[in-house]
Amino acid sequence: MEKTENSNKEYYTIDLLHIVKSLARQAWLIALCGLLAAAIGFSISAFAIAPTYSSSVKLYVNNSSISLGNTNFSISASELTAAQSLVRTYGEILDSRSTLERVIEKADVDYSWKELSDMIEYAPSNDTEIMRVTVTCEDPYEARRIANTIADVLPVRISEIIDGASMEVVDSAIADLEKVAPSITKYTAIAFILGILFSVAVVVAFALMDDTIHDEEYILRTYDYPILGKVPDLLNTGNRSYAYYSKKKKSADK
Repeated sequence: MEKTENSNKEYYTIDLLHIVKSLARQAWLIALCGLLAAAIGFSISAFAIAPTYSSSVKLYVNNSSISLGNTNFSISASELTAAQSLVRTYGEILDSRSTLERVIEKADVDYSWKELSDMIEYAPSNDTEIMRVTVTCEDPYEARRIANTIADVLPVRISEIIDGASMEVVDSAIADLEKVAPSITKYTAIAFILGILFSVAVVVAFALMDDTIHDEEYILRTYDYPILGKVPDLLNTGNRSYAYYSKKKKSADK
């Protein structure tokens, strides 16, 4: 940051060239911080976070002629929007407390109905009348058991609530041993980017707070004062004689 004096006023300007030079000088440190952050992200995703697995079951919504209360209606195969709406209705029945409690009891799992609700997702499969129910948990075999239990319990619950409605199992759930989360690649990449951004912010902050006079150009550009003298850096000018006597003097001082 440059301090500019103008008779009675003082104001500050940002020297972008100084910031760019500071970033270039500290490029190795920025890269190192990014690599360290990436290593931390990799370690957390690989060892600290428990992996989760999912298992899905597909159910066909048989809705050719159903009745709800005193109202009868039918849905043709071409009315996919209405069919998808019915799938959402069945999904709400699945997500109800009474249905989930039956699933918990039959699957013999140790979850509350709210915990089980958070583990279940449902949606129409490829915009059809087929309902896909996906269960995600830390055990792939438990996820399969819960999904297949839903396939047993949900059709019974729907037939109890909606007259004439039924569901058929298209695909039973299987145990998928490929984890769905956490993504090691995603965590590592995000940690690397955050490490880079943090280190860049620190370098820029130090560059803005740096009010050291580095050369005569800084004085001329900032204060418009004449340069009366300059102390040369003889150690870096290739003057071997000066370097020799300087080292000899330091040895004598010791």
